Amino acid sequence: MGTIETWLTTVDGRKLLDPQDQGASAASGDDPAFGGRRIRIDEEARRQRMEGFGASFTDASAWLVGALLDEPSRETVMKKLFDREEGIGLTLLRQPIGSSDYTTKEYSYDDAPEDEEDFELRRFSIDHDRAYILPLLREAKALRPDLQLMASPWSPPGWMKTSGRMIAGTLRPECYPAYANYFVAFLKAYEAEGFRIPRITVQNEPGYEPKEYPGMIMTAEEQLTFIRDHLGPAIEAAGLDTKVLCYDHNWDITDYAIKVLGDPACARYVAGTAWHCYGGEHEAMSVVGDAFPGTEIWFTEASGGAWIPPFREAYLTQMKHVVRSVRNGSNSVVWWNVALDERNGPTVLSNSTCRGLIRIDQATREVTYNLDYYTMGHISKFVVPGAYRLESTDYRDELETAAFRNPDGSTVLIVSSRTEEEQDIRFECGGRAWHYRLPGEAAVTFKW
Repeated sequence: MGTIETWLTTVDGRKLLDPQDQGASAASGDDPAFGGRRIRIDEEARRQRMEGFGASFTDASAWLVGALLDEPSRETVMKKLFDREEGIGLTLLRQPIGSSDYTTKEYSYDDAPEDEEDFELRRFSIDHDRAYILPLLREAKALRPDLQLMASPWSPPGWMKTSGRMIAGTLRPECYPAYANYFVAFLKAYEAEGFRIPRITVQNEPGYEPKEYPGMIMTAEEQLTFIRDHLGPAIEAAGLDTKVLCYDHNWDITDYAIKVLGDPACARYVAGTAWHCYGGEHEAMSVVGDAFPGTEIWFTEASGGAWIPPFREAYLTQMKHVVRSVRNGSNSVVWWNVALDERNGPTVLSNSTCRGLIRIDQATREVTYNLDYYTMGHISKFVVPGAYRLESTDYRDELETAAFRNPDGSTVLIVSSRTEEEQDIRFECGGRAWHYRLPGEAAVTFKW
């Protein structure tokens, strides 16, 4: 019957992505007397291609890992993050274009003195990233050669905005051409450092105007105009093959993406949509995906934090995101910060409640692997870029599943129990079958 590997996480935290000596047992025949849940994996029903799984080396995360830790500690952390054997094998990083809310300082790649402008981008420079962000990305790439980067801005340079600063305000219409060229300059600068960026989003959370950190409102009409008349043509004229993803905000709104994709002149430059988890339901991605078949769907941000108590509630929520996002067509699963410190920083926020995949204590340099690390590991360690999702039986709110076929022919099944009772499961694929007894509210990944 071949070897099947089993990795388990339990709701009490005693098992955290632990390999199981006693895994699934081979079964034969239809077994009509079996009284548990049956999961059928349909090898012929091939769905979306999986592109990657990961998080963000924000300025804060990169500083903690790349500048604060000593070399042996950093090497250990990087292997735990990016090596598939020693760690969870992350394959995707969503990099901020300039500073976000998690940063050691506020910056863009073209900061100008107050009351000055730089339409020709003479001041443009990514020197900030050369200190610890780019070196860390090189280490990650060495450990994970198939690592993919995508990038998102929290704000244009302040001089391009009505507020005159990176916080609040909107993009001035006369700055649309300069901002498009700013994107191109960033893409070229990163490519010169050895990092081609296949995808960008136009604005992180365009429906929200932060009061403490870089960000801005960008309406669907504004984003449509910017992509159609400026960003798309600028990327094309530069000879770059970077794809543009629109929206990059929560599931509670579908009209924004539909409006952008519904303009044919704009849609020729837009590969798909990007989504966050902080409002609405996962099915919003399917709504837009069904309306525009063939477009990509990217789940680009989900942060753990104090608003969902650990361990049980946070763990169950994140496993729900892992399974339901891909079942609704997403090509990716991306958490937020790779690392934060004991105060949920460094940050420009007055009160940070977010949690990273890992926590690094600034005083002691102690590294703690949070539950977010293990929930991501249930998919990132086993499903590789280029895999395709396969249809699998799903029992919503009870026993939720996602199945994949890797390029090497191996099959992965993720099962997340959302009930307190133990469940007997039987899963079938390709004429083979296995039995497994899954603890209540546990998650398991099988690979064969």
